Amino acid sequence: MSITPLMPVYPRCSFRPVRGEHCHLIGEDGTRYLDFAAGIAVNLLGHSHPGLIGAIQRQAETLMHVSNLYGSPQGEDLAQRLVDLTFADTVFFTNSGAEAVEAAIKTARAYHQHDGNEQRFELVTFNNAFHGRTMATVSASSQTKMHHGFAPLLPGFRYVEFGDLDAVKAAIGPHTAGFLIEPIQGEGGIRVATQEFIQGLRDLADEHDLMLVFDEVQSGVARTGSFFAYEHYGIAPDIMAIAKGIGGGFPLGACLASEKAARGMTFGTHGSTYGGNPLAMAAGGAVLDAVANDEFLADVRAKGERIRTRLEQFIGNYPDLFEGVRGLGLMLGIKMKGEPRPFMQHLRDSHQLLTVAAGDETLRLLPPLVIGDAEIDEFFDKLSAGAADYNQAGEAS
Repeated sequence: MSITPLMPVYPRCSFRPVRGEHCHLIGEDGTRYLDFAAGIAVNLLGHSHPGLIGAIQRQAETLMHVSNLYGSPQGEDLAQRLVDLTFADTVFFTNSGAEAVEAAIKTARAYHQHDGNEQRFELVTFNNAFHGRTMATVSASSQTKMHHGFAPLLPGFRYVEFGDLDAVKAAIGPHTAGFLIEPIQGEGGIRVATQEFIQGLRDLADEHDLMLVFDEVQSGVARTGSFFAYEHYGIAPDIMAIAKGIGGGFPLGACLASEKAARGMTFGTHGSTYGGNPLAMAAGGAVLDAVANDEFLADVRAKGERIRTRLEQFIGNYPDLFEGVRGLGLMLGIKMKGEPRPFMQHLRDSHQLLTVAAGDETLRLLPPLVIGDAEIDEFFDKLSAGAADYNQAGEAS
């Protein structure tokens, strides 16, 4: 058996989308699918947003790439907008979430080692987290399925249970540089950290002069109904990795940091050939034009609440299939009583509804943030029909 031209690392399904229209994807045969996956929280403006498309087209006609050896008016503009909208004082642009987390890890270490504290290199991370697929981000994640075949892992990470503040306190030692956490675990099952836990991490970081690093690659950029999820907790991290939604579908990530946290990131310490290229900056600017305002964020919160309320009523009809609803805004999960992947596949193949499976027996719902009432009604029609015949198939077997 010969290997496929595309390296076979993804278990690709039979659906092959070739076109997108607003909140739908269209396959090769013309079949329309309602997209409640959004490229795993990437296509927050859907698939045909005129503002995003226009910005990319205009920039592509003007200048796509130069080099970070030169000044970057496009990058300076987007960085300033992110600084004005967040806790951060400075921004490093990347091409992906994993690169953004890598930059965040380096920034946290450099904070201490800039002053000669070379023993401070360890980040406390959390079980069931997902931080990316590079060697450092795989090493930062506790999931053994991601480690298999890639040993030895990189040193410098200590795993503790998500939500266990006592375990965090016990893990702090002479090598600790900070904490790396998703405030809402995405791949881990839409598990939302409690106020007490996040506040506790902030307090411990302040007490021990540690860096609080947030991975908001999935939860950021209006997904939860605030611009970033940290705002729900009334605290600010020192460093934050973002990606996915910030480009609306164009590859873009960033590491944001306070001036204090970034003190070790000086000339020559980090770089990226493509990071911050003009085309990516145009995409990011168009996304901010659409989502970085109170009206849009309030609309995300309202739609999230409407879906959540209907979900909580709906799942009561299928107590053997569903257990509960999790999440914030339009980052939602249905906790199932069993592995979610077969149900996800059933919704896709039999009802043309796209969702995403996650850990902890959770089905993720990550629709474009621009969904309207028609798409919400269509979602519940498909979900209801899918649960009904899935349940009947289970009873028949």
